[in-house]
Amino acid sequence: MGSLIAAAFLLATHFGISSTPLRAALVGRIGERPYLGLYSLVSAAAFWWLGSAYAGASTTPLWPTHPWQAWVPLLVVPVSLLLLVAGFSTPNPTAVGQTAGLERPDAARGILRVTRNPFLWGVGLWALAHMVPNGDSAALVLFGTLTVLALAGSVLIDVKLARRLGPAWDRYAAATSNVPFAAILAGRQRFVWSEIGWVRLAAALVLYAAFLHAHKWVFGVSPLPV
Repeated sequence: MGSLIAAAFLLATHFGISSTPLRAALVGRIGERPYLGLYSLVSAAAFWWLGSAYAGASTTPLWPTHPWQAWVPLLVVPVSLLLLVAGFSTPNPTAVGQTAGLERPDAARGILRVTRNPFLWGVGLWALAHMVPNGDSAALVLFGTLTVLALAGSVLIDVKLARRLGPAWDRYAAATSNVPFAAILAGRQRFVWSEIGWVRLAAALVLYAAFLHAHKWVFGVSPLPV
């Protein structure tokens, strides 16, 4: 029950504030910077609560687990880390304070050609992959919440920016996609590996190796098939 309450609080503070008129009301009352600072504190507290609730939760098996299921996160997490690394290191017109970049003719570069929400898709894929080998109710609440937060969040961000930015957003959305590779497969965009680069791939693989090494020490379980 504690995990469910924490999950509901996390989703409510994200979707119930940032994606509703309440955000504009708060910004109008206290200002943009104080709002962002307060929102960051509330978000950090919500994530901490969810993690703490998961660590102390009683749990019930929901589906049988087998060694092969451990391969799902082992294969998916490198992709999610590349999305995270490239998303963090690429100027993104959908990020806070960067919407002016929509006016540039090369607004969609690098990983943004693949998806205009690379960070959220990185989190979503990471969470989805971790649900497979963790077939219990506590893990489903934790990773399911993060999946909904990331993937539903990517849709809500698009809706919010479309409403706020109008034609500038329409042009950018027409040349990109939320779902990875959808715009490329539709012929509206092309994949340019050189704009992503080997340095970002190397950084993602270094992080992956570090997480593999530290996983058992931090979480108490090995990520490798046994």
